[in-house]
Amino acid sequence: MAGQSISHYKILSRLGAGGMGEVYLAEDKKLSRKVALKLLHAEFTRDAGRVRRFEQEARAVSALNHPNILTIFEIGESNEGRYIATEFIDGQTLRERMKGGRLAPSAALDIAAQIAAAHGAEIVHRDIKPENVMLRRDGIVKVLDFGLAKLAEHRPTAVDSKASTVGEAHTDPGTVLGTVGYMSPEQARGQEADHRADIFSFGVILYEMLSGRRAFSGESAVEVMNAILKEEPPEFGETNTKVSPQLEKIVRRCLEKQPERRFQSASDLGFALEAFSAPSGSRLEAAALPAAPESARARFDRGQGTRRHARGEVPLLVTRQPLHGLLHRRAAQEDRGHKRVGTNALRDTKES
Repeated sequence: MAGQSISHYKILSRLGAGGMGEVYLAEDKKLSRKVALKLLHAEFTRDAGRVRRFEQEARAVSALNHPNILTIFEIGESNEGRYIATEFIDGQTLRERMKGGRLAPSAALDIAAQIAAAHGAEIVHRDIKPENVMLRRDGIVKVLDFGLAKLAEHRPTAVDSKASTVGEAHTDPGTVLGTVGYMSPEQARGQEADHRADIFSFGVILYEMLSGRRAFSGESAVEVMNAILKEEPPEFGETNTKVSPQLEKIVRRCLEKQPERRFQSASDLGFALEAFSAPSGSRLEAAALPAAPESARARFDRGQGTRRHARGEVPLLVTRQPLHGLLHRRAAQEDRGHKRVGTNALRDTKES
C-alpha cells in the first residue's frame, strides 16, 4: 500500500500487524508529520454499539495527554475501512528488547515504573503484553492500544485448545478477551475485568523481564490458562535469577489469583516499586531496602481509595510522596513559620 492515501494520510511503509488490524507508517499531509496508522479489521467494526463504546473510550484516552500512553490523533473512516491515527514511536517493543534474555533489575524496574504510571491514568487496558509496550530510543516507555481491547470485547463460548503459545503473542479473536499467557484469572474465566486484571498482567510482564521466561506456560492455550488459574510461577531462584525478596513480594502480590489480594490501584503499585528502588540521576536503580514495618503496610493498604464512574469502580489516583519528601516539606513549612514569628516579634519590638 506504499504510496496510497487514506483520507489525508499517505502510506509510507508497513510497520506490522496484530490481531485487530495492520499498522502503517504514514505522513499526515495536513500537519506534515509522521504517524502510525492502524487499519482495523472489518470484523471488529460491524457492531455499531461496540464501535460506539470503543470511540467513547478512545476519546477518553486521547484526552489524557499522558507521557507514557500512546497519543491518539484521530479515529476515522474511509473507503478502506475504519482507521486510528496515533503518534509514531521510534523504538522497539518490549518483546523485541527481551529477545536477548532477562533484563537487569534496574532496567526492568525503570520500565515497570513507567508502565505503572500509565495505568495510574485510570483507564483499563485489558490486553497488557510486551507487544503493547514500546521503548523509545530516549528511554521513555509508551503503552499502546489503551481502549482498543474494548472493541474486541465479547463473551466467549469456547477456547481454541490448539492455539499456539510459542513466539509472538497475539490476541486471538473468537476466544477469551486478552492474550493467552498474560491474561488474569478472571479474564481466563470469561468474567468482567477491571483495573486489577491489568495489575495481574503487569506482574506477568515484570516476572518475565526479571527471569527471562514466561510466568505461565503450556503446550496449548488451555494448558496455559489452567496454569494461570491454578499454578504459581517458579520461584526466581529456580530460574537462576537474583532478585531481592522485597521485589519478589511485589511481583507475587501482582500475581495473586484473587483480585482483592492484589494491589488495588496502579498508584499503590507504583508507590511499592518506588519504595524498593532508589533514584540515580533520572533513572531507577534496584535497591535491597529493608521491609517496611507491618503498621506502615497496614496504613498503606488503608490508604487505598476508589471512586465510581459510569464504567464501574475505578481506583482513585492517589499520589503518595516518599517519607523523606514529606519530612522535607514539613521542615520547610516549620522553617517559614518560625521566620514569620520572628518577623512579627521584631515588628512588635520596633513598634513598642
